[in-house]
Amino acid sequence: MSDDAAALDEELRLQSCERCPALVESRSRIVDGVGPIDADLLFVGEAPGATEDERGEPFVGRSGDVLDEALRDAGLARADVRITNCVRCRPPDNRDPRGEELANCRGHLETEIDRLDPDLIVTLGKVPSEHLLDRSVAITSESGSVVDARLGGSSRRVLLSVHPAATLYDRSQREGFFETVARAATLAGVAEGSSGQSRLGEF
Repeated sequence: MSDDAAALDEELRLQSCERCPALVESRSRIVDGVGPIDADLLFVGEAPGATEDERGEPFVGRSGDVLDEALRDAGLARADVRITNCVRCRPPDNRDPRGEELANCRGHLETEIDRLDPDLIVTLGKVPSEHLLDRSVAITSESGSVVDARLGGSSRRVLLSVHPAATLYDRSQREGFFETVARAATLAGVAEGSSGQSRLGEF
């Protein structure tokens, strides 16, 4: 990592935050986004779970295993993409983050998106989809669709997806999730045979 990239990566790390009392109480650490700061593909989840809180990295539990597998199927590795969450602290009992908690963390997410400037954002699940689009989302039926969203003053392409955990509880969701991740790789120009950069030569 170059000095500039390392400085930007450090800038995107949240050293401390006390805005959400319930989250401050339930977290053991702040879980920042991980992955290259020049990644073309950004995955956004809702909030850290117990494993993420313990290890300090998004999507490292069972859901992360599914995401990693889908990325491999699409010809990518976790190291090729950026992964972050709408809220950086684990909610109590793994509940969904509340509106004010999402709002409190919104600025951090918009800064990350702005500095990263990804070609495509993929929302993993209903909560991040509704948060970024600012509307109700029927995620099962809308998964796989691409929409434009105004984020931090810029228009961004957003690909909606079910949460990888959905594939663990409902196997019928698995094929669609894998297809959505493959479509994300193609749309961002990082899939094999796409017109953009391919990272496959590194493997």
